[in-house]
Amino acid sequence: MRCGTPPAPNYGEAQAAESRADFVHKLKVVLKEIRETKVWLLIILRAGILKRSDLLELLKGETEELISIVFKSIETAKNNMKIKKS
Repeated sequence: MRCGTPPAPNYGEAQAAESRADFVHKLKVVLKEIRETKVWLLIILRAGILKRSDLLELLKGETEELISIVFKSIETAKNNMKIKKS
């Protein structure tokens, strides 16, 4: 539970960013937290701590989707920063 919850409040912080650069920085923190969550899910899966491996696979898939979404958001924000500077 604890390993999966930090991305949400960090995303809230990104929404309240003071600049586009701050937004990108905070989204990078979100991305790191989601990747950490993925690692914990893999540890739980491999250790056999939770017997519902189907549930863990579903959660792992969700983390992959979130990683893709946040990564793309970071790229978009960086591109928008470049466009605004031009």
